[in-house]
Amino acid sequence: MLTQVRKKIMEISLLTDIGQKRSNNQDFVNKFVNQAGVTLVVVADGMGGHRAGNIASEMSVTDLGRDWINTDFRELSKIRDWMIAAIDAENRKIYELGQNEEYKGMGTTIEVLAFVDNAVIFAHVGDSRIAHIRNGEYKQLTSDHSLVNALIKAGQLTEEEAAVHPQRNIITQSVGQSAPIEADLGVQQLEPGDYILANSDGLTNMISTDQIVHIVNSPGFVEEKTSRLVAGGHEAGGGCYYLDALPILAAANEAGGLDNITVALVKIESEEG
Repeated sequence: MLTQVRKKIMEISLLTDIGQKRSNNQDFVNKFVNQAGVTLVVVADGMGGHRAGNIASEMSVTDLGRDWINTDFRELSKIRDWMIAAIDAENRKIYELGQNEEYKGMGTTIEVLAFVDNAVIFAHVGDSRIAHIRNGEYKQLTSDHSLVNALIKAGQLTEEEAAVHPQRNIITQSVGQSAPIEADLGVQQLEPGDYILANSDGLTNMISTDQIVHIVNSPGFVEEKTSRLVAGGHEAGGGCYYLDALPILAAANEAGGLDNITVALVKIESEEG
């Protein structure tokens, strides 16, 4: 049974960047607060020719956010049901738009996270990721909906082989598909000092989890990241509410930045009251 307890105070950093090799940014990220004061973070990594990927990612984030801000619930069970219904509706909407020649093949991954009391409840579709970092330990909370991950689970590929597989970018589920969507859902309990990281594959394809943990746990965090950003001559785009995501994004660009890179980093600061 899903329960709720005391509210946490959070810092949230959202950042998206085109990377070093792409001509446009098909990622999108934003945060929203509903009538009950519950924060929702949505990360999307679009796909499709021309501007189809840009439109799919921005539309999915914006549509879910527009719906979320008009809700007034904070019970985890109600949030879970809302996530299922909202993603299903968005899947149908993007699929129908994708029948137009201009938007053929459009789709997007999506990570939806709601922070309520001492927990985060999340929904996941595609190969973007959500992770929990506590005391220097990185725990991936999602499982990629990708061809190579299916082959790993079947024992046909190792993780090392998957990292260089020519079909590593093929995903098995996306918002905008013809079949009904089957989002993975989960809940993670939170403590002060915890981090939740949601990111597009442009981050985790470029830097290791050890590098991510090192950056997240480094002292002088904000100043170090900012200096690395400036030293690298990198200009970040997207909505940056705090600077905590900057060094993570910069590290991915320093590693080559082969894809768009989007990071949502949430730090649980303390317990309210």
